[in-house]
Parts: sequence; C-alpha cells; structure tokens
Amino acid sequence: MRKFTKFYRLNYQITSPQIRLLDENGAQIGVLDKLEALKRAQTEQKDLVEIAPNAKPPVVKLIDFKKFKYLEAKKEREGRKNIKHVGMKEIRLSPFMGDHDFRTRVGQGMEFLKGGNQLKISLPFRGREITHKEFGMAMIQKAISELSSTSKVVRSPYLEGKVLVAQLAPAKVVPKKENEQAKN
Repeated sequence: MRKFTKFYRLNYQITSPQIRLLDENGAQIGVLDKLEALKRAQTEQKDLVEIAPNAKPPVVKLIDFKKFKYLEAKKEREGRKNIKHVGMKEIRLSPFMGDHDFRTRVGQGMEFLKGGNQLKISLPFRGREITHKEFGMAMIQKAISELSSTSKVVRSPYLEGKVLVAQLAPAKVVPKKENEQAKN
C-alpha cells in the first residue's frame, strides 16, 4: 500500500508570473514577480514552495523545503495521535444462564464500556431454545438495564439468524465538578 503524498511545486516549477510571498513564520512579504522572488530565495539559500496554487495570485512560502516537509510530517503525526480507535467488544449470554455467570459477563461488559469500546451483546439460541425467544429477550433486556448507567443503546435487540444481538456505546459521563458548575 502506497501512502499518498502531497505534491508541491518548487522554485522554477511555479508557473504563475506573479506570486504572493510569505516568510517562514507565515508573515506576508507581498505580491512579487516570480523572478524577483527566486532571486530573494537564492540570496537567503531557501526554496520557494507553492502552498496554495489555486489562489489569485498563488501563495508561495519562502522556506527550506526539507524543513517544510519535516514540519508537514510532524503535523500529520500529531493529528494521528489524537484519533481514538473505538473497538467493538463482545459478550455472549445464554437464555438460561446462572446468575453468577450473568454478573461476570455484565462486569466484563462494564469494563469494555469504561475502556471506551462499543459493546455487542450476543445471545445465540441452540437447538429448540429458539422456540422460547422471550427468555433470550428478557436476558438481553436485563443486561441492558444493568449496563444502562455507563452506556446508551446504539441498536436495540434484533435477531440475526439464530442469534439475538444488541449494541451499546459508552455514555458521555459529565464529571462532578462540571456538573456542579452547570447547576450554579
């Protein structure tokens, strides 16, 4: 898989005769002839990098190109850091499971939700259990009500073949300090 890289025109590749020139910090120098800007770049030992080719006149930055590429890559890395990868975790229930087993699974689901993941509750019917869907529905509703303090229902229970499925997402919990400030 090849990574997409943005193409920038440099120095003599810039086609427009008039350009708007910016310095390294982004401060505007002014609208200049391309040749005049090229001379200025040579004296400062920097490059002209076209950053906004569709503007009238095109915007060009006077900067060292290697430094510019480094800063672009750094900005992209910083952007990727802030992305939160939300996963889908699953717990499996049974229509006739014991209370202790149920509490264990709900506890696992609670941990998944607190970790920021979405939760899929699945309840497969085996054999003739499918004839009593009401027991499965009751078990899933019980699990949803147990998890209601830390979650919200994304998709209410539905049958997917012989499996009863519901999806939950973590609820946005307002911290106590913010909640008290909102009251005042």
